[in-house]
Amino acid sequence: MLNKPYAESCEQNKQPILDVLKTVFTESGKVLEIGSGTGQHGVFFSQQMPHLEWYPTDIEEALPGIRLWINEAGHNRIKMPSVLDVSIEIWPFRNMDYAFTANTTHIVSWPDVKSMFRGVSQSLKTGGIFCQYGPFNYHGQYTSPSNQSFDQWLKNRDPSSGIRNFEDLVLLAKENNMILYTDYEMPANNHILAWQRI
Repeated sequence: MLNKPYAESCEQNKQPILDVLKTVFTESGKVLEIGSGTGQHGVFFSQQMPHLEWYPTDIEEALPGIRLWINEAGHNRIKMPSVLDVSIEIWPFRNMDYAFTANTTHIVSWPDVKSMFRGVSQSLKTGGIFCQYGPFNYHGQYTSPSNQSFDQWLKNRDPSSGIRNFEDLVLLAKENNMILYTDYEMPANNHILAWQRI
């Protein structure tokens, strides 16, 4: 029998992330979540923001665990998860009001980061907001010794992963018809980068 997956990091960061999302995802609408992981974030955020419909996605093997969380949610504002490989050319989502991802950008390869921005741009309405949570470098520099250690750990595990440079993401967003809306500083040396589809 499958046990419900659990990530302590989701428990620790869900409230600070929610506090920001409440200021950005203000209108009723649909949220595409990329890399939903355990499903904890989507269930919590959809409980706390009843004006939103939450659409979780991840790779195939993550979906059973996400379903366990959704089955306990007690409401239908979070949909059953869909398979999404960020590297595919055409994403099966359109006219989303918002997009959200947490702690994916430093896990996937740079080509997949590029694919994610392209796919998000395809999926969002004009004026839609994409919130991207995680650690980022600025001017090619780590924001803390702990982020430097984390980046080394990531690269030892998978050389194609690593903390991305903010300036590279700004250029990538521009190539995909998005501009920086706000950069929110978060606890534990993380940020939320909010991009707007233009």
